Amino acid sequence: MQDITALEQRIAAALDRIGRKLDQPAPAQRVQPAAEPAAQLPGDAAATAALRAQLEDERALTVRLQKQLRVSKEREAKGDTQGKIDKLTQELDVQGLEMQRMRRVNTALLQQVEALREAQMNGVTEPQLVNKALVVELDALRALRLTEMAEMDEILAALEPHLTEAGNA
Repeated sequence: MQDITALEQRIAAALDRIGRKLDQPAPAQRVQPAAEPAAQLPGDAAATAALRAQLEDERALTVRLQKQLRVSKEREAKGDTQGKIDKLTQELDVQGLEMQRMRRVNTALLQQVEALREAQMNGVTEPQLVNKALVVELDALRALRLTEMAEMDEILAALEPHLTEAGNA
């Protein structure tokens, strides 16, 4: 990208130099009296033709470099889009992992509740089952909290560019 900018600057400077040369009258034309017709010397015409050819070459190069710059900017924009897609994919993966953890913990919680229910129906109260059920319930709450934290991180990530813009304004 810097190479293109440097080339554009060089081309602009060359075009300016060529334009100044074309604007200046040839030394032979300045010496001629006003009454005589402006006849060009053979060397003068050749120099003018060479300068015009250089000018056309520089213009063609400028057009080509502008096209390359436009293509480069489009690629950069696509790269930004790809970065956003990658970021969203990563966030989706995190959400998927959190959901799997919640399902696993909820399944364990349901099994413990069922075991407690059976123990109560049989008239047996086992402290071990109550403790295990509490541990599973705590795991379920932790999984829920981690899921909510992941969701909050996503919200903050989405809001961060807007907050930065508001802070700069």
